[in-house]
Amino acid sequence: MSFQLKGKVIFFATNNINKFNEARRVLSRYGIAVGMLKVKTLEIQSESLEEIARTSAIHAFQQCRLPVIVEDAGVFIEALNGFPGPYASFVYKTIGNEGLLKLMKKVANRKARFQSVVAYLSEELDMPICFKGEVLGEITEEVRKGRSGFGFDPIFKPYGSEKTFAEMNLDEKNKYSHRAKALRKFAKWYKGLKV
Repeated sequence: MSFQLKGKVIFFATNNINKFNEARRVLSRYGIAVGMLKVKTLEIQSESLEEIARTSAIHAFQQCRLPVIVEDAGVFIEALNGFPGPYASFVYKTIGNEGLLKLMKKVANRKARFQSVVAYLSEELDMPICFKGEVLGEITEEVRKGRSGFGFDPIFKPYGSEKTFAEMNLDEKNKYSHRAKALRKFAKWYKGLKV
């Protein structure tokens, strides 16, 4: 099976259908087919998104032996000294958007940045290769839900837009998104790799 798939399909190790849909949309523009691989990846605690993504990619690859990408992201809020950063997923599950907005109550400096690291590993590589993306923006005063988005999307508004990520459709979000930027870097590298 893997011989037939080689060079034709890569697999995104994630249980998050929203992340997968964003990735599929970006990668399809480069002619890269991506499948969703539901494996439990090892997510270490680290200050480094790159280290987290790299470790997860190794763990996912060991389980499937297929060309795999893993993505890890964090939101870094300037007034909170970069919190929640790489702990964004845990913070979201624990206090959510409302809790984060409570921490930001009466804080004038709303500057924040979303960062993403995509790590790729296949049998041709000894170690995962990482690709980074970043978007600058601000934390809104209230939750602004739209029809899409997940995580902190309803409270993050990228510079150059009046909408939060949650208020954007997929194509709009991918114009700004940290994840889309990292995926585009990966796609350009991956296509350059092919003969």
